[in-house]
Amino acid sequence: MPIVDMLVDSASKHAIMSFMDGNAGYNQIFLKDEDIHKTTFRCPGAIGTFEWVVMPFGLKNAGATYQRAMNLIFHDMIGKFLEVYIDDVVVKSEDYQKHVEQLETTFIRMRKHRLKMNPLKCAFGVSKGNFLGFLVHQKGIEIDKNKAKAIINAKLPSNKKELQRFLGKVNFLRRFIANLAGKTKAFSVLLGMKGDTEYRWEAEQQSAFQSIKEYLTKPPVLMPPKIGRPLKLYVSVAESSLGILLAQENDQGFEQAIYYFSRGLNVTEQKYTVIEKLCLTLYSTAVKLRHYMLPFDVLVIAQTDLIKYMLSRPVLRGKMGKWVLALIEYNLTYVPQKAMKGQALADFLASHPCNNPEDGVIYVGIAPWRMTFDGSKISPGAGAGIVLISPDGNIHQFAFQIEKDCSNNQAEYEALIIGLEILLDMHITTVQISGDSQLVIKKLNKEFKCNAPGLEMCFSIATYLLAKFDDVTITHIPRINNSSANVMAQLASGLKVPEGVDGQWANGQAEATNKSIKHIMERAIEDSPNEWHRLLSEVLWAFQTSPRSSTGITPYALTYGHDHVLPMEITVKSFRVAMQNSLLVAEYNEAMAIKLEELDNH
Repeated sequence: MPIVDMLVDSASKHAIMSFMDGNAGYNQIFLKDEDIHKTTFRCPGAIGTFEWVVMPFGLKNAGATYQRAMNLIFHDMIGKFLEVYIDDVVVKSEDYQKHVEQLETTFIRMRKHRLKMNPLKCAFGVSKGNFLGFLVHQKGIEIDKNKAKAIINAKLPSNKKELQRFLGKVNFLRRFIANLAGKTKAFSVLLGMKGDTEYRWEAEQQSAFQSIKEYLTKPPVLMPPKIGRPLKLYVSVAESSLGILLAQENDQGFEQAIYYFSRGLNVTEQKYTVIEKLCLTLYSTAVKLRHYMLPFDVLVIAQTDLIKYMLSRPVLRGKMGKWVLALIEYNLTYVPQKAMKGQALADFLASHPCNNPEDGVIYVGIAPWRMTFDGSKISPGAGAGIVLISPDGNIHQFAFQIEKDCSNNQAEYEALIIGLEILLDMHITTVQISGDSQLVIKKLNKEFKCNAPGLEMCFSIATYLLAKFDDVTITHIPRINNSSANVMAQLASGLKVPEGVDGQWANGQAEATNKSIKHIMERAIEDSPNEWHRLLSEVLWAFQTSPRSSTGITPYALTYGHDHVLPMEITVKSFRVAMQNSLLVAEYNEAMAIKLEELDNH
């Protein structure tokens, strides 16, 4: 049988689709004459004895037999423009003209094999539809609203059987619910009841019951992986749990989460070393998500090189040999761990384990872009300031001078319009916008009416640009929280900001540091001012590696827990370099932590 996840992923990301459902299901397949007598059954009373001439429902291999027949009929179409799961068929296309041609080809094939569809359950030429219980469309995969509504409107379970029925509905949507096992952990006591044990619904169960309902009011949209790009597998472990995040970069170069998986460790697994737990995490993920990982190059991002650790074992036996044998079919490449959002997510789930591995696969969304804007009108000019913050936390600041004469409110609109144009040029369609102008924000949110003649054109342009975004929110923030955009706008308008790197925009400690670096830099470029860009890195290195008179320790040592390594030490292999090279990453981090504790005691 095909994998449902793969079929649903293949059906999504298309502009136009047609959904069809087989008529009478298994009854369209006739039985061989020599096998008909094997289906003989007798009705109660004097009605008589009957035989099935078509394949009946309820046979153990009925579904697989029907699927084989469908695969034989559509063998040259499946995976190209058609997907089929038993009697559910979807034809997918990128444009209307091609879709009509592909539908015609499909109908000719159906007529040739006398395959009938139920017209009451078909939908042709739609942009989204229900396929295998999920809503698929060009943007991705969503939960069917009827299934979510059935859970949201569910009554309080009054006994164990009703609770099992409720959890069965929730379990079908487990890939969309973050940390489902953690949310349903409170029900384990009630599910484990035996005999005449009293069914008691406590506050803990009520809280879990409501949290699941609230989560499904705004479920995430699942995005399938794209062939030709490597997957990123973030691996992390804790004392009693393991967690991974499977991600991929999208067309804009930002990471797109695909699957999030975690599970708890049993008593035996908790006794493993850290490196063994990491290897177990990689093995468990490869088994669970084999259909996703096998077609891709996978970049494994972890605390240490666990692939090298497994392959460098002198004898591969026991559990390690089993893991290596299972991983040998994958194209895995180790990438050193960095402070990235994916790793933060994996660490989070490792501290919130899922007890049931089957319920631990879920989708994780990525935070949208954020934009703050401000316009400034100061005689004789006007300026616009925009600050963009990416999902990864990178900050991009822009300052534009507004040439035409305008009021302060018009400058606010101009700043917003410029920011929206920048986002659209970057192909960003999901953004959270904040500004300190109540007039602009409330007019765009339709709380105020736009009656000012000078602002009507600006309002129309801003509204037109906002309509091009898929998801945008506009909120008002106090001016004190919009200082970055305000400074950029004032600079662009011609207002001179007297404070520099050592002024009031920095805190006291940063002021002292910047003054010291500035003083050293002035001395360094005294003979060759034009070489400042080449000498800057040397000045910074000298500052970081020189002991401070107040502490007697270098800033480098305070940050990393030990003195800096000189280039000569790498060349001649000093004692500490040789010792550090033999340590694992976890052991090296522990040694640095001990060094930092020693510094705190001085």
